[in-house]
Amino acid sequence: MSLVIAFIIFIASMIFMLITGHSMVWALLIGLLLFTGIGLKQLMEKESLSAGKGIKELSSSSWGSIRDSLIVIEVMLIIGLITAAWRISGTITIFVYYGMKVIVPPLFLIIAFLLSCLLSYALGTSFGVAGTVGVIFMALARSGGVDPLLTAGVLMSGIYFGDRASPVSSSANMVAGITKTEILTNVKLMMKTGILPLAITFVAYCVLSVLNPISHVDSALMETFREEFTLSPWGFLPAILMLALPLLKVGVIWAILISVVASGVIAFAVEHIPVLEICKVLIFGYHPTGEGLSAILDGGGLVSMIEIVIILIISCAYSGIFNRTGMLEGLLSRITKCCRKIGRFATALILGLASSILFCNQTIATLMCNDLLTKPFLDTGGNQQELAIDIENSTIVVVGLVPWAIACSVPLTFFGVGYGALPWSCYLYLVPLCYLFTKKRWFADKAPGAAIPSGQ
Repeated sequence: MSLVIAFIIFIASMIFMLITGHSMVWALLIGLLLFTGIGLKQLMEKESLSAGKGIKELSSSSWGSIRDSLIVIEVMLIIGLITAAWRISGTITIFVYYGMKVIVPPLFLIIAFLLSCLLSYALGTSFGVAGTVGVIFMALARSGGVDPLLTAGVLMSGIYFGDRASPVSSSANMVAGITKTEILTNVKLMMKTGILPLAITFVAYCVLSVLNPISHVDSALMETFREEFTLSPWGFLPAILMLALPLLKVGVIWAILISVVASGVIAFAVEHIPVLEICKVLIFGYHPTGEGLSAILDGGGLVSMIEIVIILIISCAYSGIFNRTGMLEGLLSRITKCCRKIGRFATALILGLASSILFCNQTIATLMCNDLLTKPFLDTGGNQQELAIDIENSTIVVVGLVPWAIACSVPLTFFGVGYGALPWSCYLYLVPLCYLFTKKRWFADKAPGAAIPSGQ
């Protein structure tokens, strides 16, 4: 009963923080105190440990979970660097500039989708693309007479294409870390399982793009880009490096760092920005003085990722506490029965949606699903690789469809629209739906190192 009460208080605190606009860290700290207290009580009763010994056990278990996620934390911090580096070097600007130059009225929505897919894959961040390219396309849509809700839905699909499947995505690296699988193997499998939903999404947006053409392109915005940036073709280099190096088997972290260095060199040599200013931007983010550019390109930097890292650390501590105390063992047997009855992916999808609804956070929902599904998957004939892909095709995308979840509310806030955009976010619900009906038939073959066992 105490655990139920703790969850109710925890969820209430998260809702309160969302409504009042306070950091989710405070709600997570409240939950950490609650679950630590319950875990300590259980250890003292079941194992006759003293309070001091119990706290030491919980701390050790929590640190073990945090230690396992250090590589993900490292990637997140480096991603903070690259989101600023791409801004100051003009890489994001040149993609958008030339993207807008090739826009023809009937192709506006499909270009918005493809460009957001490309950049989200290169950056590995949904929020970063939503706050840059997304804001620009929304401005174009509003000035050109295209439905903002439709445009926002198209962009939601595009930004989560990369958030799910990019080798530099923090969520993809987190899933690889907690499931103890290889990120590049996961990416290959995500591409295979994502072909059908991506194709359907593309066709749907082609039709919608033709039916909803943009009336014109804002020339003033193009002129602002020309005034503030050199717009040299060298601006494409950091993105090319980011895309090409992982394919050449260069490690993800090294690929990001090389792209950051290339961005810095371009910012210095082409944009003529002093080295100290570049370093400052990498740490504190890019903050242009012009009002128009500030609304579009402001942000990024190492500091911008600090809160996300803190959230991940606290969430990992939760995992350690749950594992050490066995708090959720009563639920595991029911999940195992569910896996046998309706299939492993169907169970993962239900649990992922429930976790997203309850915890309002992609990171916590993912960690909870991993903790609750690992044993049931193994007990019913699955493996860690299958678990990783099932989480990627369920929790990682469906959280973007939960209105009060951060993964949904933040991008929609950037776009300046309400939840009416969600029905147009085709990719987010086509990924789990297509995989649900095709997994057993199309993805049951066991390939060395990348097996997805038969049975859903």
